Amino acid sequence: MTLLGSEALDADGELLGRLRSGDEDAFVALVDHYQPSMLRLAWSMVGSRAVAEEVVQDTWMGVVRGIERFEGRSSLKTWLFRILVNRARSSVSRELHNAPFESARTVDPARFDADGHWADPVDQWAEEVDARLDSSALTQVVADALQGLPPRQRQVVLLRDVEGLSSEEACQVLGLTQGNQRILLHRARARLRQEVETELWRSQRC
Repeated sequence: MTLLGSEALDADGELLGRLRSGDEDAFVALVDHYQPSMLRLAWSMVGSRAVAEEVVQDTWMGVVRGIERFEGRSSLKTWLFRILVNRARSSVSRELHNAPFESARTVDPARFDADGHWADPVDQWAEEVDARLDSSALTQVVADALQGLPPRQRQVVLLRDVEGLSSEEACQVLGLTQGNQRILLHRARARLRQEVETELWRSQRC
């Protein structure tokens, strides 16, 4: 069996042709490539790994049934995530899109550049990191902070910063306006930054 690499997975036209022709290897490779990302996003929405696994499985069934109707107006990845989000929303009693804004303090836009990234790195981020905080500990801090974010903030930052979707793609997947997505992303990044800065400060005090 020939698995598709990440570059081949980006070639939507060729991949779609193989999927529509019933190429089992292409579908297996697609599942292998996107399953972890889809499970991560589903878990962030439903709060249960068992339910998230059911949502992902249901999503793949939707892909099989709907691949002929995919018109290529978005990337294949965006289409997959959009199906997943719809399935996840259907699995919970309340739909998250009814509460697009979480109650949170507004983030100073000056802390971010034009692309929405931190304008300045965490204080002394590139200096003496090993001496101040073990990288594995920092990874856990970020992971814990990510889980502590409000659902919509967590979903946006997962799509943008973990899965690498563009702002337009994230809006398509989650059904957000550009302004809404930008605010949620800024709030999420500010919250994560605060947690990292706090941990670095604690490590410096030790």
